[in-house]
Amino acid sequence: MDNDTQSKRVYQMRKRREDIEETRQRIVDAAVELHGSVGPAHTTFSAVAERAGVQRSTLYRHFPDEASLFGACTSHWLAQHPWPSVAQWESIADPRERLLRGLRDLYRYFAANEQMLANSYRDIEVMPSFVSEFMRATIATIHATLLAPWPEAARSSSKIGAGLHHAIDFRAWSSLRDAGLGTDEAAELMTVMVSALAPAATGAVRGPKA
Repeated sequence: MDNDTQSKRVYQMRKRREDIEETRQRIVDAAVELHGSVGPAHTTFSAVAERAGVQRSTLYRHFPDEASLFGACTSHWLAQHPWPSVAQWESIADPRERLLRGLRDLYRYFAANEQMLANSYRDIEVMPSFVSEFMRATIATIHATLLAPWPEAARSSSKIGAGLHHAIDFRAWSSLRDAGLGTDEAAELMTVMVSALAPAATGAVRGPKA
């Protein structure tokens, strides 16, 4: 095989790989768009294929089942819209200040990604289990990080644990937004409410610094 023929074959193979990847990405983008508009429960393979401009057979070659497509969509969306990093909160020793910072970051994330999160929570029961498991694990990490700096008496209180769980729920933020509060206002309100649940052993309850 001469050099020109070999170079041509290498080019053709590279071009084919690029075409395959481009098609795959179009399918993923189409699925993400549909999840964000009509929601996962109403996103069919036919609708994804139509939005991506491919045949159903092509879609199935890339994603043989719903779980594989959901996995690719979830990974792609999260890479572009990562949840707030709890590591940024861990250096804040005061529990109320950490809570306020965490809720501000979390509520801003909710506001920026409201439609996708609303659809995901609404359709959680019809999505592959790994999606709900990831969401629960993420919320559990946030909960543990915001609870950690409170004194033992507070951490042992079921009330403050439950209040914190409510405060970091997307649907709680949504209800406060519907009531007319901005993201920072909602974070300040929930910080005061959760702090008020701390047992007397933690000392006098103070509001967070503005």
